[in-house]
Amino acid sequence: MKLGTEEIAKYPFLTEAGNYLREKGFTLEQFGNDADLKPIIDLALSRIQTAADGKILNSDFSIKNLDIEVFSFLVAVILLKQTNMNTLIKRFSLAEARRAEKFLEKDLTNSHTNEELAIKIIKDLFSMNVTKSGDYFVIPASDYLMHSVHFHEKEWKLVNRLVDDGKVFLSAHETVRLIRKELDNFIAKKIQSASIPSIPESFRKPIDTLLTLAKKFTVQIVETTEQPPCIKHALEILHKGENLPHSGRFMLATYLLNKGQTIEEIAPLFKNAPDYNEKITLYQLKHLAGNFGSGTKYACPSCEKLKSENLCFATPECAGIINPLQFGRKKIPNA
Repeated sequence: MKLGTEEIAKYPFLTEAGNYLREKGFTLEQFGNDADLKPIIDLALSRIQTAADGKILNSDFSIKNLDIEVFSFLVAVILLKQTNMNTLIKRFSLAEARRAEKFLEKDLTNSHTNEELAIKIIKDLFSMNVTKSGDYFVIPASDYLMHSVHFHEKEWKLVNRLVDDGKVFLSAHETVRLIRKELDNFIAKKIQSASIPSIPESFRKPIDTLLTLAKKFTVQIVETTEQPPCIKHALEILHKGENLPHSGRFMLATYLLNKGQTIEEIAPLFKNAPDYNEKITLYQLKHLAGNFGSGTKYACPSCEKLKSENLCFATPECAGIINPLQFGRKKIPNA
């Protein structure tokens, strides 16, 4: 399918955008030194700054601005690649994914040609087989399950969808919403894997601007030595000589191992357990530490898992964490 300039401007992350730039014959030196091309650098910088603020670029698709729209995305990729600031890359990729999502949804409900293009993009990039059936877009249930894994809201559960003969029926909005996270990841990977030649010195100023902007999003993590209440409770049980269930021992051991304590430091904590056996305890700790077989070190269970096993004793200080290992970490934004 031959894409026009407007389609490339709407979806500048497609391979056709890079080909379009090569066909036009522009070089990085020209972007950096030609005064007539400066608006492209300015828009690229604005595009990243808008994304950093959590907003979506308002595109201008008038004929005279289509090239600027296409090239500003490609220059933004160059600038982001040069800064190598993951925070800016992730904010930019999400904003561009949300921008493309709007166009995809609109194209799915417009002319047959636009609909065909949107379906082709979804199929080619994300291996999701979409067909049109009346007012609905239909995908195999297996595709739906694979792409809806990121959603936890009730309405995205398969049992709450319209399903017939192994196919799931979705609106245009639901169809493109289903691939937002994957589109976000696709754009981020495209930036991170981009091969950029040496850039002219004239690019230095916008890059410095972005490096300054990135500092706004960096955080310092201050970690206390305070233990989470679930670990305190487990230690208290053992100290009293009472029986800590296997799941509790697993939690305590994996927590301490992941905190950097050695097997020799952890083993004595279990001495007061009613069924303590030194040989078995050492064997189990070595297993959890990854000293046997594949060498896999076990992770500490999540807070959700601990709740289901009645091992959670949350306090207000646990707010915002999803794993005991995160307890006591405070994020302090840079001034």
